[in-house]
Amino acid sequence: MNRWRDVKQNKITLKEKKLPYFVISPAINRFKAFITDTFMILMPLLYIVFYIIMGSREEFAENMLAGWAYTFIPHFIIIISFWFFKSQTPGYKAYDIKLVDKNLNKPTLFHLIVRYFAFALSIILIAGLFLAIVRKDKKALHDLISGTMPIQLDS
Repeated sequence: MNRWRDVKQNKITLKEKKLPYFVISPAINRFKAFITDTFMILMPLLYIVFYIIMGSREEFAENMLAGWAYTFIPHFIIIISFWFFKSQTPGYKAYDIKLVDKNLNKPTLFHLIVRYFAFALSIILIAGLFLAIVRKDKKALHDLISGTMPIQLDS
């Protein structure tokens, strides 16, 4: 009622109060995007590290710290690059998801780096991922920590 009165008295216009409509992507779409990214980005990196860089899986097992470093440093660079330049990884693109900050703008590099490591924390804690299922706003732990959110694009 107060809003209509303010509009009638020209204190505000309806356009000033209108916010862009968005929907945070459902957890199932984000999970499918994660699986897609795993097979498109992480699996080829693991194959390269296992058989080209380290020579065999046994060598990887003997030097596991170096093997994971050879895997996750390029993975970090690739994922952050996709998020920074396109706001989407291949999996996000396949399921029409875009990563934005709380103001629906492109996230900063700092937010993206925090999101990457917070996602690793969410996976380790497992409960961080289930927050997306139980919370009304569908945000997971890494979304809350980084100040970002995956929104569903109109198809």
